[in-house]
Amino acid sequence: QVQLVESGGGLVQPGESLRLSCAASGNIFAINVMGWYRQAPGKQRESVALITNGGTTNYVDSVKGRFTISRDNAKNTVYLEMNSLKPEDTAVYYCNAAVGRLNAIYWGQGTQVTVSS
Repeated sequence: QVQLVESGGGLVQPGESLRLSCAASGNIFAINVMGWYRQAPGKQRESVALITNGGTTNYVDSVKGRFTISRDNAKNTVYLEMNSLKPEDTAVYYCNAAVGRLNAIYWGQGTQVTVSS
């Protein structure tokens, strides 16, 4: 079992920045990949950024060059640094972990990000 708790969401204006955090607890040594997903109203949940144990990262095209995912293994925390935010980035952002041999999926509770002038 892995527990994920997100923080850092909020309301910002276009062009501003936010940093999301996801603190993991429980069977953290079995985590293979962690990532951030988002779901806007009326849309399907989409993968935003992923990071493997080895530090390999992957981003959806719409955030490349603006968002950065990183992990602090000492703090069992994954971050999503979001710069140059756009209104279309507005969504609930969820932390995700793939755990164990079968890559069981765990989700956080989500944090709202709203980009509006």
